[in-house]
Amino acid sequence: MLKTTRRLALLALSGLAALVLTPHRASGTESLGGLAKPITVGSKDFTEQFILGEMYALALEAAGFTVERKLNLGGTPVAHAGLLSGEIDLYPEYTGTGLLTVLKLPSSGDPAEVYATVAREYESQFQLIWLDPAPLNNTQALAMTRTRAAELGIATISDMVAKAGELVMIGPPEFQAREDGLPGIQAVYGNFRLKAYKAVDPGLRYQGLVNGEADVAVAFGTDGEIAAFDLVLLEDDKQLFPPYQVAPVVRKDTLEANPGIAAALNALSPLLTDEVMQRLNYEVSGNRKEPAEVARTFLVEAGILKK
Repeated sequence: MLKTTRRLALLALSGLAALVLTPHRASGTESLGGLAKPITVGSKDFTEQFILGEMYALALEAAGFTVERKLNLGGTPVAHAGLLSGEIDLYPEYTGTGLLTVLKLPSSGDPAEVYATVAREYESQFQLIWLDPAPLNNTQALAMTRTRAAELGIATISDMVAKAGELVMIGPPEFQAREDGLPGIQAVYGNFRLKAYKAVDPGLRYQGLVNGEADVAVAFGTDGEIAAFDLVLLEDDKQLFPPYQVAPVVRKDTLEANPGIAAALNALSPLLTDEVMQRLNYEVSGNRKEPAEVARTFLVEAGILKK
C-alpha cells in the first residue's frame, strides 16, 4: 500500500512538472506528437515575395506561432503546388495571377470582382482561403520619367498610343509577344507602331529609361525604381491589365486549426500600399539590404513588432 501511494505521488509530481515546463503555444495550433506543428510560410522567387514572406513569418511569430520558412520556392506553379501538397501552409499571391495563371479565367479590371472570383474558386476547387487583400497593385504598367511625360503631354496609355511613332519603349524581350504585352495593348488600344522596341534584360529597363535611351519602360506597379527615380506610371484608361493585389493564401485545414493566422495577417494587409512596397523593394534592389532586415524594420515601425 505504501509503495502504491509513493508511485501515485511521483506520477502526480511528474505531471505537474510537465505542465510547468511545456512552452506556451498559440491558441488552436495543430499538434503532432504533443508538439506544436510549425506554420510553414512560402514565397515565390523575387524581391517583393521575399519581403512579404518574411513579413508574414514575423507577424505570425509575434502572434505566438512557431513558423518554418520555405521562401524562394520558384514561380507560381511551384508555390501553388506546394500549397496543394501541404509542403507549405501559406504564401503571398496576387489576385491577377490567381485569376489568369492558376484559374485561367478571363481578365477583369474590377479589383473587387477579381478578388471575389479567386476567393470563391480557390476555396471551391482547392480548399484554399484568400485572406484580406492589400491596397497595393503590382500590375503590369508603363513608366516614363516625369520630365519626358510632361514634355510630350502623356498621362495615359491612350496618350502614349497617339504618339507611339515618336517613342522608344524598353523592356524584356517577351513583352513583344505576351498577350498582356504589346499584342494585348495593340488589341485594346489600337494597332499602333512604336518608333522602336529596345529588348533588354529586365534589370536594365530603368537604367535605360533614366539615361535617355528610351521614352517608355515596361514596369510593375510596385517596382522600387518607380519611387526612387520619381517616375510616372501611365494610367491604363481602358483597363487592359487586371489588378494584382497581394494577399495571403492559406490552406483551409491549416486556418481551421489555427484561426489566429487570419487576425495576425489581416492586420498587416492594410499597411501595404503601392508607395510602401515601392520603398521597401528599393531597399533590397537598390540599397542592397537583406529582405529579412527590411521586413523587420518595417514591422517595428508599424508597431507590429517590438524593437
